[in-house]
Amino acid sequence: MLQNVEDNSARVQEDLEGEFQSLYALLDELKDGMLTKIKQDRASRTYELQAQLAACAKALESSEELLETANQTLETANNHDFTQAAKQIKDSVTMAPAFRLSLKAKVSDNMSHLMVDFAQERRLLQALAFLPVPSTPEIDLAESLVADNCVTLAWRMPDEDSKIDHYVLEYRRTNFEGPPRAKEDQPWMVVEGIKGTEYTLSGLKFDMKYMNFRVRACNKAVAGEFSEPVTLETRAFMFRLDASTCHQNLRVEELSVEWDATGGKVQDVKAREKDGKGRTASPANSPARVVQSPKRMSSGRGGRDRFTAESYTVLGDTLIDGDDHYWEVRYDRDSKAFGVGVAYRSLGKFDQLGKTSASWCLHLNNWLQVSFSAKHANKAKVLDVPVPDCIGVYCNFHEGGRGTHGDLTGRGDGGVWRAGSSSGLPGTKKPGSSWEEASGGPQR
Repeated sequence: MLQNVEDNSARVQEDLEGEFQSLYALLDELKDGMLTKIKQDRASRTYELQAQLAACAKALESSEELLETANQTLETANNHDFTQAAKQIKDSVTMAPAFRLSLKAKVSDNMSHLMVDFAQERRLLQALAFLPVPSTPEIDLAESLVADNCVTLAWRMPDEDSKIDHYVLEYRRTNFEGPPRAKEDQPWMVVEGIKGTEYTLSGLKFDMKYMNFRVRACNKAVAGEFSEPVTLETRAFMFRLDASTCHQNLRVEELSVEWDATGGKVQDVKAREKDGKGRTASPANSPARVVQSPKRMSSGRGGRDRFTAESYTVLGDTLIDGDDHYWEVRYDRDSKAFGVGVAYRSLGKFDQLGKTSASWCLHLNNWLQVSFSAKHANKAKVLDVPVPDCIGVYCNFHEGGRGTHGDLTGRGDGGVWRAGSSSGLPGTKKPGSSWEEASGGPQR
């Protein structure tokens, strides 16, 4: 400890001397510049006055010559020539340099414009002191928000501090509610250089239940203590696409599906089986599986080769049986047709989304003319809205009696539709091209 005191004292003393040397150098530089300005101004005025003095001396010599010429003319002129002689003298005086010369100095001898008032700078130097350690910020939970795979965190300082240069925000994911634990599997992630008292983390993946946050203030020299950590809940609806429920002409990955007229799905499965990496037709063995969830269960949609030509459907691997959930779908703009929505777990193997009473979906048909509609029980309602780039699906179970029914709302850049729903699975239907599923949005 004593050695640390010695080392730290020597370090801060060296830093202080360096700062003062830098300040001295700055003052010397400013002094040299201002002195140069004074010298330049003096030289310019001296040159102007010397030039004016030389002109006056030359005019004086010319005047003496003019007087001598006038005297000679008057002496030799008789009464008859006097008028002519006077006219010549007048013309000579008029054309003489002295007649047009101004005796007023071209420049002033006043140098007050080069005076300097150091009163303010002197007060600043007299107020120079060691920087105080910034106070500890306080995170404002009322102004903080978790939504749309983003977290907006707001904080405030207990006292106004003009010396604060920036803030440092740290966050980490956790599955434990309450104050952060001393030991966590997830490291603290750091965001530096925040200038305001609010920051939004975007593009997050809410694959854990909570997130811890803390923030501290920094001035030019030192950082303050971290705020009291807070824990925000980041509930999210996470699911993957169940490759065992799709048609053989669909190439399914964890979060995306693509139409493959050559039967790419079968080829991929055979390739995996050849390498000894084949999986059974069960959601528990889908590429997205890491930890088995009690809600993830088989949909019983076997026999992929028996699908009809238009029933290119793939289901999510997570059963929805409560709460409210939201997810978004992004698709290829060249897609000829697709549908997205929710379905009962009992959706038939030959059923299309929206064709039966067991499913609800938004459907886009782009074959001949664009048609955007909501479908259920083989009935369609055309949506008179522009086709959005992204479609959000909101499944709400809180507004339907005892929690077994609710509302399914499709949303996308102004287009909204609602239909009754019940426990089911996310589902998609893809007769052509490709689309990408962005799942895992925050609960709304």
